[in-house]
Amino acid sequence: MEHGCTADEQLKRPNASIPAHVEDADAEELRHPLTSTAAMGDTTMEEEEEEEEEEEKGRRRRRWRWRWWVAVAMHSVLVLSGQSAATLLGRFYYDHGGSSMWLQTLTLSAAFPVLFLPRLLLFTPQSPPLPPPSPLLKLGLAYVGLGLITAVDSLLYSYGLLYLTVSAYSLVCATQLGFNAVFSYFINGEKFTDLTLNSLVLLTFSAAILAVRSDDDPTAGRHYGLGFVLTLAASALYSLILSLMELTFEKLVRSRSLRAVLDMQIYTAAVSTAAAAAGLFISGEYRGLRREAEGFGRGEVGYVMTLIWASVGWQVTNVGLVGLISEVSALFSNVISTLGIPIAPVFAVILFKDKMDGVKVISLLLAIWGFISYFYQHYLDYKAQKKATVLGERGDARDASA
Repeated sequence: MEHGCTADEQLKRPNASIPAHVEDADAEELRHPLTSTAAMGDTTMEEEEEEEEEEEKGRRRRRWRWRWWVAVAMHSVLVLSGQSAATLLGRFYYDHGGSSMWLQTLTLSAAFPVLFLPRLLLFTPQSPPLPPPSPLLKLGLAYVGLGLITAVDSLLYSYGLLYLTVSAYSLVCATQLGFNAVFSYFINGEKFTDLTLNSLVLLTFSAAILAVRSDDDPTAGRHYGLGFVLTLAASALYSLILSLMELTFEKLVRSRSLRAVLDMQIYTAAVSTAAAAAGLFISGEYRGLRREAEGFGRGEVGYVMTLIWASVGWQVTNVGLVGLISEVSALFSNVISTLGIPIAPVFAVILFKDKMDGVKVISLLLAIWGFISYFYQHYLDYKAQKKATVLGERGDARDASA
């Protein structure tokens, strides 16, 4: 009996070498191609969707990193430029006959209405809503408290500058970085590394070294001890304000947007302005302002413009400080602020023809070194966080595929 296929069978099964069950499967695929490839198609589509989602996440992370670096750079420029301009205008005010302490206190916050314009521009119907903040009463009390503390701090600084020489004032003001390090450690949970401590030491010496140069400022007198105590208290209070602002962002505001930054500055400055204005009238200093303006070395117009632009400069500085607190930390904002202390003398050389001696050059170099040290530490932290994020996402992807 012959076991081969007949010619008719071979015509019916031309691929006689293929097992029958395989041929049956191929035939089934030919009969139902969509059904047989559905599972493969679904798997391919899911893989493509996952790849597209990962690529979109990567693009969002890159956009966020660039926006973060731009925001930090912008706020740093605001602090350095605003602080230097306001400090120079404050010196200009005293050098040409100004003497009102409460007016100087008012100057530090009175220009807050200029912030309403960018605040209104940031609010559009297409703007994403802010995260829900804490109850209005808690947030309002926080703003009122910060505003009142700021007014007291500004007054202490004004009196400290009145009673101390410029060099001694700079030396005592440099202690604010040390105070801020302590407050940031206890209030904000800031961790210190070798680079961070190195930066703090360098920046402190950068500001303090200005005090060791010879200074012929004749304003020091019998109130020197009181001026030292008041300036030291102002430095500690200033550092406390920065840490409390960071805590307010974390616990109450719950947003790091530019709108939230402007809101905090506007509301706290409004309270501080009201307190300073009340002090100006209660103390009776307002009675001598007309006489002070008439006797100002640059005339009444120069008197008014000096006060206006000094106030604008302080608002620019404060927006930058609050922005750095929001984006990084209170300690970092103080580092940038301290970096600006030796910058003002450089501009004083250009604008007021001050002598640029070796001490000022060394002070500036130390400030730049300390800033780079701290910024490099932050860069290392950023790289470590980025690596941890990537490893975590890869682990999640492996778990999902398993």
